[in-house]
Amino acid sequence: MSRKMKNKVVTNLTIERIATEGKCVGHHEGKVVFVQGVAPGDVVDVRITRGKSSFMEGEAIKFHEYSKDRIDPFCSHFGTCGGCKWQHINYDLQKTYKRQQVVDQFTRIGKVEIPEVMPIVGSANTRYYRNKLDFTFSNNRWLTREEIDSGAAFERNALGFHIPKMFDKIVDIEHCYLQGDISNDVRNELRAFALSNSLSFYDIRNQVGLLRNLIIRTTSTGESMVIVQFGGDNAEEIDLVMNFLHEKFPQITALLYIINLKKNETFNDLEVVTFAGRAYIEEEMEGLKFRIGPKSFYQTNSDQAYELYKVTRDFAGLKGDEVVYDLYTGTGTIANFVAKQAKQVIGIEYVEAAIEDAKLNSLVNGLENTLFYAGDMKDMLNDDFIAAHAKPDVIITDPPRAGMHDDVVNMLLKLAAPKIVYVSCNPATQARDVALLSEKYSVDKIQPVDMFPQTYHVENVVLLTLKS
Repeated sequence: MSRKMKNKVVTNLTIERIATEGKCVGHHEGKVVFVQGVAPGDVVDVRITRGKSSFMEGEAIKFHEYSKDRIDPFCSHFGTCGGCKWQHINYDLQKTYKRQQVVDQFTRIGKVEIPEVMPIVGSANTRYYRNKLDFTFSNNRWLTREEIDSGAAFERNALGFHIPKMFDKIVDIEHCYLQGDISNDVRNELRAFALSNSLSFYDIRNQVGLLRNLIIRTTSTGESMVIVQFGGDNAEEIDLVMNFLHEKFPQITALLYIINLKKNETFNDLEVVTFAGRAYIEEEMEGLKFRIGPKSFYQTNSDQAYELYKVTRDFAGLKGDEVVYDLYTGTGTIANFVAKQAKQVIGIEYVEAAIEDAKLNSLVNGLENTLFYAGDMKDMLNDDFIAAHAKPDVIITDPPRAGMHDDVVNMLLKLAAPKIVYVSCNPATQARDVALLSEKYSVDKIQPVDMFPQTYHVENVVLLTLKS
C-alpha cells in the first residue's frame, strides 16, 4: 500500500451491501472499499488498512448512522474471537445475502444458465447448533486494549479460540453460543481445575506444556464425547485431569485422551486412549444410527445436516433400481442415508479411517447394498474402477472446499451419468466445476442450505442433468 493511502480516513462512507467472506462494501472515489464488522445501511468513517489500484480495505472507526438491519450481538466475545462475524445482522438478512452469494458465484464464476435459486433452507436454531468445537489451551491469552492500558497484571493462561490470523494468541472464552449441552461447563470447569492445580497450559512457540487442546462433540440423542489432547507425557498429571473430568461429568459418553508431542494438533496418526465410557458416540437420523469416533468427520450442525441430506436425496430422485456413486463419501453418511432408496451405493473417500467408519455404519444399520473404497479420488475413479463396477445412474459428489480435481471432472464427463447431485460448502469452487461440467450437463435446480448461522458460510446443492 502506498504511503499516501496508509491510515487515510474515508469519512461518511455508506455501506451498501455484503460481499464475499462476510465483508461489506462501500464506494469511495470510484473504488470499492471493503469493511469488516459493519452492516448494509451503516454510515461510517473508515481507516484504510490496505489499498490497491481498484479497491481498498479498512476498519470502521466511527459510526454516524446505524443500519435498520443491525441488531445487538448476544455474545460478549463478538468482534474478538472471530467465530460469529454476523451476530450484528438480523437472521433474515443473513439468509438473503447467503442466497445472493450463491447467485453471484454462479453468475460471475460459473457463467452458465441457471434456474432461479430457491429460497435458502434456514436453520431453526441460530444458537447452540454445533455438535463439535475445538478449544485451545495457551499460556499467551489475548489481552484487550483496556487491559493493556490499565498496566495491571492479568492471568495469561487461557482456554478458548485463536484470534484470527494470530496462531499464538487465544481468546479466553467464558460462554460460547455455538454449542450447548455440557460444552461450556466442561470447558470452564476444566480451566478452573487446571489453574487451581498449577497445571501448565501449552506454549505454542516453545512447544511445551501439559494441556494442549480440548475437543467436545455432542449428538442430538444426548450423547457426548470429550477429548483432551496433552502436549506432555506426564502420567500422574494426565490421570489427575482425566479423573477430575470423569468424576465431575459422569454423564460423558466417551471420555478420551491423546498424547501429542508433534508440532501440530492433528492426531489422525496418533493413538486415542479411551479413559472412560465408549470409544464413540452415536447420532441418529430417520432411524439410522451413525457411529462417530474421535477421528470421524460428521457435519457439525446435526439438524441442518438432516435438511441437507433430504435435499440431496430429493434431487437424486431415486426409484430403487439405481446405482449411485457417492464421491468424497467421508464416513458414508449420505451413502447410508440414501441406500434404502437405491439398488447399490458405491462410496469413495481419501481417508481410510473414514471408510472404515462408513462400512461400520452400514453394518450397524443392516445395509447390505453399499461398497466403500479408500483412495485419492483422482486416482481411484478411473477406467479400471468403472470396468469393475456397475456404471452409475446417479453421482453424488460432496468435495472439500477446494472442489474437484480436473481429472475427476473429466471422468464425470466421460461417465455421463444421467444425474449429478453436487453438494458443496464453497459455492465459488462449485460454480467453477459446474462450468466445466456444462459441456454435457445443464443446471436444473439450486438449493442453498444454511448450516452456520451468524457466519457468511453457506452450503449449496445443485442438480445437474445430462443434456439430450
